[in-house]
Amino acid sequence: MTGDAILIENLEIHARAGITEEERAQPQRLALRLTLWPKNGFSGMDDRLENTVDYAAVRETVRNVAAGRARSLIETLAEEMAAALLEQFPLAGLELELRKFVLPDADYAAVRIRRPR
Repeated sequence: MTGDAILIENLEIHARAGITEEERAQPQRLALRLTLWPKNGFSGMDDRLENTVDYAAVRETVRNVAAGRARSLIETLAEEMAAALLEQFPLAGLELELRKFVLPDADYAAVRIRRPR
């Protein structure tokens, strides 16, 4: 995907995700990186919010998906967030990276997906 894009970096969310029951017992901090390609380029937005993708609403959508239920895999959570964003917003596509801070000898573990509409 190419063209105008909206970027959201290091959005902190909380979700119950992990293989063990102990890991899923409490929400844990995750970080999200999003690249959103709006259906229409920036030049036709006329400086009006309704002509673009409201990133505050995007934030609420991914937080609601994350809080919805426990999951074993962050891959599953990433897929569900991508599906919700493509359903609710006028996007040509998106790239989503979801980071989890569980390995003591690494900054993070992450999954990255790219989805066209």
